[in-house]
Amino acid sequence: QVQLVESGGGLVQPGGSLRLSCVISGADLYYYSVGWFRRAPGKEREGVSCTSNSDDGTVYADSVKGRFTISRDNDKNTVYLQMNDLQLEDTADYYCATDQTPCSWSYYNGFDFWGEGTLVTVSS
Repeated sequence: QVQLVESGGGLVQPGGSLRLSCVISGADLYYYSVGWFRRAPGKEREGVSCTSNSDDGTVYADSVKGRFTISRDNDKNTVYLQMNDLQLEDTADYYCATDQTPCSWSYYNGFDFWGEGTLVTVSS
């Protein structure tokens, strides 16, 4: 069974940084794409970023381009989301998700496996 555990959330002031981690077990990350999503209070879930298991490249939502960076360490079965210059509107529960299809499919159509999320709160 594939399982994902997010960590790294917390309270940060506007302009601050956080690094989220997504540790995956039950699967070899080399063969999996991983996406980060978020759900802000009262809003729909939205995609944030995705790293693919192929030459599909990475995906970023327009709202985070230039501020967030996704990376992966296949040896550690871990995907990271470095979040810089955080803004109030970045406050949300952040989730990672995975399966074996490229980001070009899963990021827009849904992943098979999901973590339970980590809360990021940006507040002064």
